[in-house]
Amino acid sequence: MTKADPTAAVAPTVQVIERMFTLMNVLASKEEAISLREISEKAGLHPSTTHRLLNDLATGRFVDRPHPGSYRLGMRLLELGNLVKSRLNVRDAALVPMRELHKLIQQPVNLSMRQGDEIVYIERAYSERSGMQVVRAIGGRAPLHLTSVGKLFLAADDPQRVRAYATRTGLAGHTKNSLTQLAALEREVSKVRQYGVAHDNEELELGVRCMAAGIYDDQGKLVAGLSISAPASRLEEQWLPKLQATADEISATLGSKPGVRRQT
Repeated sequence: MTKADPTAAVAPTVQVIERMFTLMNVLASKEEAISLREISEKAGLHPSTTHRLLNDLATGRFVDRPHPGSYRLGMRLLELGNLVKSRLNVRDAALVPMRELHKLIQQPVNLSMRQGDEIVYIERAYSERSGMQVVRAIGGRAPLHLTSVGKLFLAADDPQRVRAYATRTGLAGHTKNSLTQLAALEREVSKVRQYGVAHDNEELELGVRCMAAGIYDDQGKLVAGLSISAPASRLEEQWLPKLQATADEISATLGSKPGVRRQT
């Protein structure tokens, strides 16, 4: 009996997805735009099927139509590619410094990025000895206004965008300490802008406090946040300089220059 090669590419189980992949691979093989007829021939699909799928891909901006009847890969792929690149670079740059900071303070250290109106946890360094009841899983999400890293991103926005965020989300709370009023959030965001660091005072989870510092890229843009989580009674403000220094170290690896920061 012949064993399957575990390294062989596995075809998608949904036919329409497989066909979309085929069309995108055809488009990727040429630098210039390609006619519907040529795409159909190279993909081995009927022109009507090719046209329908390309229109669906164009709706999502995965495919562009520079001229009637011609197609090329769309800018959405570039946006997604840059997002993935940014995440991978930040994670790679942060992993060792995060672990070193964790060794110093013996509390969970989290790396988070913004995605829409939430932060997403993309890496963490922690141990069972930290005494934390809850450690956010990688891939977990939380609202911006309830987290220290989220407040960093809100502080990087202009006031109009902060108000728009409040309107969209309604500033729903998770605990009695949650900031659920725009005026309170604006005061908090103003403090973050002033001091460059942010805190979560049991606003996401009772019994858990956090502090965060920003990570910036070579353009001075806030791309991620580094945070320390600890039981509320054990979070120490003396950790803040260590946290800031670690975030600055990661930022420097990404090409950030001291003092160069910009709003989104």
